[in-house]
Amino acid sequence: MAPLPGGCYCGTIRYTITLDDPHSQARTSICHCGNCKKFTGGEHGITTKIPKSAFEINQGRDQIRVHEADNGSGTLLHREFCGTCGGPLLEYGANAGDNIYVFYGTMEDHARAQVQPKGEFFGKLRDPWMPEIQGLFQKKEIKE
Repeated sequence: MAPLPGGCYCGTIRYTITLDDPHSQARTSICHCGNCKKFTGGEHGITTKIPKSAFEINQGRDQIRVHEADNGSGTLLHREFCGTCGGPLLEYGANAGDNIYVFYGTMEDHARAQVQPKGEFFGKLRDPWMPEIQGLFQKKEIKE
């Protein structure tokens, strides 16, 4: 499988994701929780879960900054972003194990085509104007 490239908004940070089989090693999810909405500034967050070992920074490592905060349920969430443009890169926390969650929009177009969304989470918190995406797994729990 060809590497999946990506980077921050300004291009200072570049990375490569290397997976043998994106279908089984990656899971892209759309999340409607308030935490994701706040961080992304949109109606939802969208990340791709991959093994930490599949992610490599190729350029701009010295510009990576980390923000740490409670994810809303008592777990410390670490979010990495570019210190130049503020563009998000990835997130991880205690529940992630040996995985990280790469912000989907940071991947190049052809890379995103390899890891299309498989599910939506916290659907009960979806904004009323946002339709459910047909054909995706739907989890409608409410974050406590």
